[in-house]
Amino acid sequence: MKMRRQFLKNFAFGALSAFSLSPKALLKTQAKEWRQIKGQMAYRRLGRTNLFVSEISLGGSPLPDWSLLRQIIERGVNYIDTSCTYNNGNSERQIGRLFKEVGRDKVIAGTKFHLRGNWTEASIIRSAEGSLQRLETDCIDVLSIHGAEREHDLVDERVLGAFEKLRREGKYRWSGLSCHSNHERVVKKAVECGHYDMVQLGYNVFDIEEPEKDVKTYEDYLAESGIRDFIKDAASHDVGIIAMKTLKVGGRRQNLEKYRTGNTSLYQAMLKWVLEDKNVSSVVTEMLNRDQMEEDLAAVQASLSAEERKNLFRYVAENSRDYCHMCGRCQAQCPSRIATTDILRFLAYHESYGKTGIAKKFYAALKPEQTALSCRSCGSCEEACPFAVRVREKIREAHFILAC
Repeated sequence: MKMRRQFLKNFAFGALSAFSLSPKALLKTQAKEWRQIKGQMAYRRLGRTNLFVSEISLGGSPLPDWSLLRQIIERGVNYIDTSCTYNNGNSERQIGRLFKEVGRDKVIAGTKFHLRGNWTEASIIRSAEGSLQRLETDCIDVLSIHGAEREHDLVDERVLGAFEKLRREGKYRWSGLSCHSNHERVVKKAVECGHYDMVQLGYNVFDIEEPEKDVKTYEDYLAESGIRDFIKDAASHDVGIIAMKTLKVGGRRQNLEKYRTGNTSLYQAMLKWVLEDKNVSSVVTEMLNRDQMEEDLAAVQASLSAEERKNLFRYVAENSRDYCHMCGRCQAQCPSRIATTDILRFLAYHESYGKTGIAKKFYAALKPEQTALSCRSCGSCEEACPFAVRVREKIREAHFILAC
């Protein structure tokens, strides 16, 4: 068991990489080569992977149509985020076709496996091998846990065992995880344990907001300590950071023209705000039509003006009560044990991402006692929320929309 941990730790820190460096040399490399410019695209180093990924990367749930996908790659986007479940595996199949047509060296793909149900070391391995078949490649660039929610899962022997076996067989290069909730404990564990090379987490302009009350649910809640400091800690351990949920929208973009600054849309300003942070390697967005592609790629190499920043702050101030930070405090304090955080995430899938089918599927999978039907309207959730989100109103709205 001890040898297994040491094996993974060595791998995680690039001990077997062609880029192995002493700590002093590594810091020099980070400082000197954190960013490269090629044409209209900028590329940033993804932590100790030493991969240089495009500042704007492509989300694979769903992918755009084939001609637009090719055009996005031609414009310099080289990182695609996908998962074994996206579009029933067809997202990975499209990327496999892309590997063949544009060249394997032109695309870096990260895919993910789930820890659902009675998962085992063998089920993780089967999932990764299924991804390899759909991608039609011998090696996954970045293999990640999808939506890690419990910090102890990251060091579970079944997870570590699967990663070790797959790595020994040369079936992936770098390990990671995505995180939708309980970020503080999950990402802190990922950084401290040394087994993970990159983390993908939600990071957007709502993280500039100060909480209205002290947050005590977690020892290091991002809203209290500042998410930028949180990300900085990961970067100090050379763990790469990819931001998601940056636009708080997916394929269906809302009309936010009133927050436009000259020729800069609010969405472009959101991307610029996150990319100001040098510790963020890339921002994952879904680009499903040419207008979205042009809008997002225009944020590359562009700085945020004072007026754009002012409009971002105004947007946050006017919309914060509808935005859940996924801290989990409401759910922890609910006497009925309603899955409030999950329900609010499902509602966001419907409202902001246009993914109503997925939202309904996830809501239907909850136990009856976890749904809004069990709400006693006691208000404990809203008393616990540091951001004054209207939790009761929002979960009832979710039930009305998603339970039909």
